[in-house]
Amino acid sequence: MGVSKKGCSCRNIGLFYRVTMMILLVFSKDEQMADEQKAAVREIEALLDAGDVSTLREQLKNRRSSDIAEVVSVVDNEQRRMIFDALEKPVSAEVLEKVDEATRGELFEILEDEELTSLIVHLDADDAADVLMELPADEVAEVLEHIPAEDSAQIRDLMSYPEDSAGGIMETVLLSVSEEATVSEAVNKIRAAEIDEDFYSVFVVDKAGRFLGDVRVRLLLTRPENTRVSELIDPDTIYVVANDDQERVRNVFRDNDLIVVPVLDRYHRLIGRITADRIIEVADEEAAEDIYVMAGTDADELDDVSVLRAARIRMTWLLPCLCGTGVTALVMTFFRGHSLAIYVAAVAFVPMIAAMSGNAGLQTSAIVVSGLATGHLAAERLGQVFAREVRIALLVAASCGTIGSLVCSVLVHFLNSTLPVEPIRLVLAFGTAMFSAIMVATTLGLFLPFLFRRIGIDPAISSGPLVTTANDSISVTIYLSLTLLLVG
Repeated sequence: MGVSKKGCSCRNIGLFYRVTMMILLVFSKDEQMADEQKAAVREIEALLDAGDVSTLREQLKNRRSSDIAEVVSVVDNEQRRMIFDALEKPVSAEVLEKVDEATRGELFEILEDEELTSLIVHLDADDAADVLMELPADEVAEVLEHIPAEDSAQIRDLMSYPEDSAGGIMETVLLSVSEEATVSEAVNKIRAAEIDEDFYSVFVVDKAGRFLGDVRVRLLLTRPENTRVSELIDPDTIYVVANDDQERVRNVFRDNDLIVVPVLDRYHRLIGRITADRIIEVADEEAAEDIYVMAGTDADELDDVSVLRAARIRMTWLLPCLCGTGVTALVMTFFRGHSLAIYVAAVAFVPMIAAMSGNAGLQTSAIVVSGLATGHLAAERLGQVFAREVRIALLVAASCGTIGSLVCSVLVHFLNSTLPVEPIRLVLAFGTAMFSAIMVATTLGLFLPFLFRRIGIDPAISSGPLVTTANDSISVTIYLSLTLLLVG
């Protein structure tokens, strides 16, 4: 099934052991590596300040494109211009692809159209498509007009897929042979292929280009030359469809220990492949996106250097939260007509109710969101998740209600002389309200991720400030209603 790491398990066990031991050393060297990197940046900046282009060119030759990209991210546009003038075109293209989107947006401003076109030519089609998708449509069209027609067609095809789909992250560089080919013909095709990418299997298609399966390179090297490729096909090869969401693709890799997976179109024709290194990037992107959403901001904030735009993105989330807190204040004001002493005593415990219920709901939603994001089957079944989380919520709510009641009893003891009712009634009301608020918050944290996913909204939003603020208003309403009902 696909190309699996299990096929070389013995070597990987040894490799895993060595890597594990190396990780222990890496942690001890992090500070040293950071200092070396800072020293390199200072050295390059000194050459940039001095305008010593010849020495700069020699220094950059000894640096990886990823290291140069980090330097480009911290210098100004004038110095970036000097760096790109000192670099060879292939390296400049790699640097352009590796910098963050905010830096790349500034590079678009300093690179001439002809220069940008010359850099795009040196990128793989999938990388070129990713870069061009950040440009306005008219500039994209102009760039594509000045590159070879074959490359242009590949890039256009890739850009036609959603950015977060299998088609949007695939690469079109692959090896495929006809089912009628022999092992000898397949090996000769591998030798004649002019590709720089590593490959782990050869994909097999029929006369119409429909995907039949793959053949591992190991089999091509160990079987007689006149053996038909069709006899070596793995019929259970795992594949994905171009419109599949990248989260599903990531889960396919994780669940099946894959290194590469073929990408098919809706007609079952082979159109590309996705490798594990690309999936690592996808996992980072998805994790970062969920963190941004749960924090009440957006990944787009990092794609632009404008502080005004960043503030606008944050305020888009914070303004509704401000309105939500206003609703909470309105709810509290609504109950002020009761006994002042009871009201003051009840309001004193509002932060405790809101915080505990909000945190309980957040814990539940975080568990459900994580399960949905990673594709765990249990998280896909609402009934199964409900049965588990409700039992947990009952234990948590009962514990918090009991402990909270004890805390409340100690605190109201000091108000005994000023309360017009027996303290035990306030304590009972508080404990009941704490239990009820946590149960309601947990229920929201459980159902909202499923609801959001059903209507096409990122489930991570259910753990964000908007829902948390709404949960505060609901829990405070429950608390004050029960308190004043049982006490007043």
